[in-house]
Amino acid sequence: MGKKNQPRPASREKEAKEFDEEVLQIDRVTRVVKGGRRLRFRCLVAIGDKKGRVGIGIGKATEVVNGIKKAIAKAKKSLIKVPITDTDSIPHMIEAKYKSAKLIVMPASHGTGLIAGGALRKILRLSGVKNVLSKSHGTNNKVVTAQAAILALQKLRPAIKPKKHDSHQDKPAADANKGDAIKKESPKKPAAPKKAATKSDKE
Repeated sequence: MGKKNQPRPASREKEAKEFDEEVLQIDRVTRVVKGGRRLRFRCLVAIGDKKGRVGIGIGKATEVVNGIKKAIAKAKKSLIKVPITDTDSIPHMIEAKYKSAKLIVMPASHGTGLIAGGALRKILRLSGVKNVLSKSHGTNNKVVTAQAAILALQKLRPAIKPKKHDSHQDKPAADANKGDAIKKESPKKPAAPKKAATKSDKE
C-alpha cells in the first residue's frame, strides 16, 4: 500500500543571526610546493551587530564557502566594543596608522551619513555608526585598511556625562548657611547713654 498523505510539519522559522556579515574581499592565493602550485582562496570578512560590536577575520580554504566560514569564526573571537553617542556617531576624533594606511575619523551631526569608503565604510556600518566624517590616506589594500579601521575604533573612549546635582539636597544646606551668616552679621545692641550730672551730685 502506498503511503498516506501525512500533513507536513510546520516549517521552522529561521533563527535570527546574531551578527550581520559582510565579505570585504576574496583573493586567489597560490603556494608553490614540490609537486607544483596549490590554489586557495583568502576571504576577508567583517561582522557586527549594529549595536557597538564589530570584528574582522581572514580565512583561507580551497573553497570560497569554507574560507568565509573560517573568517567568520575568527572574527567572532576578535570582537571589539565601539562607543556610540546619541546622534549615532563617535565621541571624538581619532587618527590611526597601520603599516601604510592612515585614517582620520571625525564625529558628525545627525543626518550627515557615512562619509567613508571601502572597507572603513562597511566596518562602521556594521558597528552601528551612522553619522561620521573620515579620510583615508596611503594604501588602497582592503586588508590593511580594515585592520587600520579596527585599530582606530579601539582608540575610542566613551563620552563622560556630567553628574547631576540634587537641587533638593542643596537647598537646606544653603538656607542653613544663610542663617549662620545672618546671626554673625547681626549688629550689637547700642550701649545706654550716660545720665548728665545734676547739681545735687556735684555738692
